[in-house]
Amino acid sequence: MQFNNFLLGVTLTATSLLFTSLSYSEIPRARDLGIPFHGTAGPLNAITDVKGVEVGQVTLIEGDGALDVGIGPIRTGVTSIHPRGKNSTTPVFGAWFTLNASGEMTGTTWLEERGLIDGPISITNTHSVGVVRDASVAFMNDNGWDALWHAPIVAETFDGVLNDINGFHVTKEHAIEAMNTAKGGPVEEGVVGGGTGMICNGFKGGIGTSSREISLGGQSYTIGVLVQCNYGNKGWLRIAGKPIDSLIETDEICYTDPTIERHFDFAPYCNEKKVASVGKNKGRDGSIIIVVATDIPLLPHQLKRVIKRPTLALGRLGSVSSGGSGDIFIAFSTAGDGILNEDTSTTVTMWPNNLLTPIFEATIDATEEAIVNAMVAAETTVGVNGIRVNEIPEDKLKAIFENK
Repeated sequence: MQFNNFLLGVTLTATSLLFTSLSYSEIPRARDLGIPFHGTAGPLNAITDVKGVEVGQVTLIEGDGALDVGIGPIRTGVTSIHPRGKNSTTPVFGAWFTLNASGEMTGTTWLEERGLIDGPISITNTHSVGVVRDASVAFMNDNGWDALWHAPIVAETFDGVLNDINGFHVTKEHAIEAMNTAKGGPVEEGVVGGGTGMICNGFKGGIGTSSREISLGGQSYTIGVLVQCNYGNKGWLRIAGKPIDSLIETDEICYTDPTIERHFDFAPYCNEKKVASVGKNKGRDGSIIIVVATDIPLLPHQLKRVIKRPTLALGRLGSVSSGGSGDIFIAFSTAGDGILNEDTSTTVTMWPNNLLTPIFEATIDATEEAIVNAMVAAETTVGVNGIRVNEIPEDKLKAIFENK
């Protein structure tokens, strides 16, 4: 598939443009290309396989050509995750971890202190964290969250390569729309929501998700992962152990219009020889936000152990977590719905510490697949100043694994 500024199967906002020829269900995922992954995925292979989890996304795409700050081009959005669904006001046990901290996730000091997450977890672009955080407070106030003040979770990655990031196009209304329209079921991936303007391992990136089912103590449990993928470069990328840079030759990022001045010098004009860009894209910084959900009864200190494990998935895919990368992760457990109350004594179940290893493994496996799903779902996008970020070529990727 090759589309310029195309988005598949998303909900329009008043300021969005949508051009579509396929429904979301027709977009292939990584497994459809024959890429081998460890573990057993849930029915949807998505974070929403964890009962009660809902995801809402608002995507903003408008304009083309030269950057006009405040006008566009716009390639951005917001993604919101409700751990127990948008109609619940019960918190969840949670924990967070940062591998490299060149980024932001609000509310984490309060999460670290008390081990609880209230309200939605939202992801957007770097310069829209404030407005989405304020929208989260308004959503919690309007929906009966019982507290004098709120410290919601909002995370970000930088979409300023493709998007007019200083134009502040994500509004409070957009963020609240994402929270209010969240639902269970299949989760749209790729160029959607907070992932609209993101670049993943040198190719077009965005939102990706996956899940794993595991059997522990005779009972079935689910681990779900959602990522907003904006990290890394093609030179590092390995998929199922295959070195993608040497197996797929393509100019991943270039400027389509030589009459418009480039706003980033790491990418050449598309009519320049490829040799001009070799090496420049190798060291591009970026970021990734990873959200891990589970129905396993884990306490905050156990979730802290779990949420360190996505680092190993990044390592499998070749990441070195570069110095300017914001690699920030958060986990929660939906076990104990309706009983977590900070004003009364609460009896909870704690999973045995000596039985955490299968959970670690499933988290790593689901994170790895979610990242690759983000790249496979994403379409080629042209943004600010005519810069083009190509999708990973599905035909070439499929051929790699057909010949394994």
